[in-house]
Amino acid sequence: MAMSRTLAAMLTSGLLTLAPVPGSAQSPPAPTPPPQPPTLQKVRDTGVVTLAHRESSSPFSFFDQNKRPVGYALDLCLKVVEALRRELKLPGLRVEYLAVSAAQRIPSIVDGKADLECGNTTNTATRRKQVAFTVTHYFAGGRLLVRSDSKIKRLSEIGSRTVVVNAGSTHAQYLDTAVAKGLFKGRKVEVKDSDAAFAELDAGRAAAYLHDDIVLYALRANTKEPQQWEVVGEFTTVEPLAIMLRRNDPDFKKFVDLVLSRAMVDGEVNTAYRRWFLNPIPPRGITLGIPVSPLLREQFTFPTDKVGDEVGG
Repeated sequence: MAMSRTLAAMLTSGLLTLAPVPGSAQSPPAPTPPPQPPTLQKVRDTGVVTLAHRESSSPFSFFDQNKRPVGYALDLCLKVVEALRRELKLPGLRVEYLAVSAAQRIPSIVDGKADLECGNTTNTATRRKQVAFTVTHYFAGGRLLVRSDSKIKRLSEIGSRTVVVNAGSTHAQYLDTAVAKGLFKGRKVEVKDSDAAFAELDAGRAAAYLHDDIVLYALRANTKEPQQWEVVGEFTTVEPLAIMLRRNDPDFKKFVDLVLSRAMVDGEVNTAYRRWFLNPIPPRGITLGIPVSPLLREQFTFPTDKVGDEVGG
């Protein structure tokens, strides 16, 4: 009940009136798009919440064998949806799904096409200039997927060969920095998603795929011959993954943070974790077998949206 009263107060105080922008005497101003309403107000008025998701970022957000969006991050987003139905008294609240690539995910939130981005997006200072993030739901690290017989064990051994990355990812930014510092002398190719990256590897057009280690393990597990592939190298980055939402929408962020923090402390997120990391998952019934890390266990005990670049790390 306390949460319901708090939400009602937030909804009432969240209604804003914007003054019109005066025109210019010399030339008429370009038409400006109408401001986006606060997300809680928008959901209440439309009866719809839109979840952006990835197509092949297993086990976080991907299509199953029936082309339904599923995954760990989507399970967490659906907990938010259930809380919206309950607190807004909208039992018929409809969920719409929007498939996005790595390059499309931030614009989908900024432009108001989606209310939450449910995937494996890293919370960074650069991205927080455009979007907001809720509490971290996983810590990943950047590593390399290579052929088992390639003899590549780290990035420095790739030489002048090609590394494939997802367009718009932190791993693409890392490679740019590595090139600038003379630490990487090979070629970088950016692609849409994990499926496209693996196609480059499988065809021999790239020597390695640099991405979140958990996604690489999932990709390897779901290949026809997993033994032909290996995840190697030290972490190039530590990636705090979190659900994205719109900036400057504090009431909605407070709501989402509260729902997910409670789910972590109450143990509900552990159930979702076991489902996607410790049990067979679509499309081939593979078990990743990755236990909760000490860092993530601490996050589930003391949930926060703060990450290393905000606390001196």
